[in-house]
Amino acid sequence: MTDLAALFTDLVRLETRLYNAIDTRLRADHEVPLGQYEFLRYIDSQGSCRVYDLAREMAITVGATSKAVDRLEAAGRVRRTANPDDRRSSLLTLTAAGQDLLAAATPTFEDELATWIGSVLPAENVDHLATMLSMLRQRAEVDGRTARAEYT
Repeated sequence: MTDLAALFTDLVRLETRLYNAIDTRLRADHEVPLGQYEFLRYIDSQGSCRVYDLAREMAITVGATSKAVDRLEAAGRVRRTANPDDRRSSLLTLTAAGQDLLAAATPTFEDELATWIGSVLPAENVDHLATMLSMLRQRAEVDGRTARAEYT
């Protein structure tokens, strides 16, 4: 039987090393940290979103997300506009500079993933790993929503 504690350790250490390697490469090649790159990817995938949506997706606080968005906005990569459906929030969209950065950095991001994952695991194992991690993430997100509901 698999030692789940060892699995946890491997998963966390891999995530840390993978994140740091990709972050280092994106900073060196494109002057963007991985966290900001992930924000750009998510905003682009949605077309527009609220800070709250971004915070939920990234599993971080709204305050931390708002500060990170402030930095993206100051760098000219993201634009905030009034939300026509809710005056208390704004909508985030990528600027042309944000879109250009995302387009330039994506091949670098994908190259690092190919190096760290694709070059180690056969394609069918990558597919299986993706399915399993998706299942675990969905469970964690359901449990996280339940826990938040119990304490609010």
